[in-house]
Amino acid sequence: MSNFFRLIQILHTLGRYRLDQLIDKNQVPRLARLLLLPFKLYPKAKASRGNRLRHALEELGPVFVKFGQLLSTRPDLIPADIVEELDHLQDNVAPFDNAIFIGIVEASLGDSVDNLFKTFDSQPLASASVAQVHTAVLHTGEDVVVKVIRPNISVIIEKDVNLMRLLAGLVERYTREGKRLRPVAVVDDYRETIFDELDLAREAANASQLRRNFEKSSMLYVPEVYWDYTRKNVMVMERIYGIPVTDVAALKAQNTDLKKLAELGVELFFTQVFEHNFFHADMHPGNVFVARSNPQNPSYMAVDMAIIGSLTREDQYYLARNLLAMFRRDYRQVAELHVLSGWVPQGTSISGFESAIRSVCEPIFEKPLKDISFGQALISLFQTAQRYQMPVQPQLVLLQKTLLNIEGLGRQLYPELDLWQTAHPYLERWLKNRYHPKTLWQDLQYRAPEWLEKFPQIPHLLFDTLSEVKQLAKIAPQLEEMSAAMTRQRYSRLTKAKGWLVVLLSVTALIGSVCLGLYDWQQNASISTAAALLAAAGVFGLARK
Repeated sequence: MSNFFRLIQILHTLGRYRLDQLIDKNQVPRLARLLLLPFKLYPKAKASRGNRLRHALEELGPVFVKFGQLLSTRPDLIPADIVEELDHLQDNVAPFDNAIFIGIVEASLGDSVDNLFKTFDSQPLASASVAQVHTAVLHTGEDVVVKVIRPNISVIIEKDVNLMRLLAGLVERYTREGKRLRPVAVVDDYRETIFDELDLAREAANASQLRRNFEKSSMLYVPEVYWDYTRKNVMVMERIYGIPVTDVAALKAQNTDLKKLAELGVELFFTQVFEHNFFHADMHPGNVFVARSNPQNPSYMAVDMAIIGSLTREDQYYLARNLLAMFRRDYRQVAELHVLSGWVPQGTSISGFESAIRSVCEPIFEKPLKDISFGQALISLFQTAQRYQMPVQPQLVLLQKTLLNIEGLGRQLYPELDLWQTAHPYLERWLKNRYHPKTLWQDLQYRAPEWLEKFPQIPHLLFDTLSEVKQLAKIAPQLEEMSAAMTRQRYSRLTKAKGWLVVLLSVTALIGSVCLGLYDWQQNASISTAAALLAAAGVFGLARK
């Protein structure tokens, strides 16, 4: 019953903000339009669609706010004006009771707050939809923040996500555009993301890895995690005292070199993506600070590492080459790289795809380089590819959003930022270093133990494989006779088609069995033999036909 009343509350809120107007009625089948009729009882909306959606999500509560924040990371699916409005969603909610906070800390860490900390501030430093943060001092003197997951939040999230999925299913089923936008998949992605955020041990591990990646660099400072005080629902981390990156007045007051700071943000992004392959994927302004020390050679500080992105080696390579080719206006190479990478189907017309990319990119590149949005250009490129059946790539979507965040911060700090001037030499250098003899030697050293472990077995496994092939040759005449008897029977066209399929599968099985035998012959000899016999039977049968 509580779910029913919650559903009514959600529908009422959607109606008050006339979110039905976000749906193109021409994209909805006639029968399904009946579901939208009750919304016409509400007065027409005057605010913009993005503004209405933002306020509706804020009114529906923290779970929906988080969902809106996720939608703002999907510029490949959501129109730009709505994304811009959703970026302003506020995640500040009323704090929960201090006694409950202390109870969670003490139950998780197995001791009283007085014994755990030298001092503990009962007033929260920040209160968000998923977690709440207080400050404290350890007995060893370190200033820390204590982060705790809200009580019973998982139950609330589960209920609201189920209702979201119900609504998304209706949109996907009854609107033509819904099938392309795949709202159910978006909700499922959100469910996975938000439940990952409920695991503070996971976030702490991300923070530790990111800190280790930059421990020899002054570009980024990541607070230290105190693992003795960290559990799944409690995390204790070093407290930092930086300047919020959006506080330009404070940065100017200490004579921060804003041009260098903006360019550093671009370098920081590419270092995380291409060198470390481990990037902070939630670098919105609330999570980024600037160190107060050495303003003429500034550095960043980051918090909230719940969302981390990474790419495969192949995606790294193709992304770097795509960006270089795109900014050289070599659209033919961009199209070829998309096919080679598997981002679009192999049968895609290179010429047609090249023409589509050119029509999207040429208007962008007619502007001065300093006025070009690197992130928007990348989004336009992927949107064009999606029209050629490119599936949504979650890792690339995270990268798009991170690049947009970094670029937006950079332009806010230094409006004349020429992102390409910073990015171009970096990408050129990275591609050159990737195939440098030193890099190849390091890869060889990394894989050498595994190869050396398998090498002594290769002669024996190869001999066994050849012996089995020899045995197959001996029984070939019998197999041929069996196949000849089968071919004398008359089959329909459908039966012949099935026979071809058997042959193809059998030959594949033979190839797989030989490959399998090379690695683990003893365990798979019977499987290999059976597959090989089946393959031989199919091949000889085909020859008779």
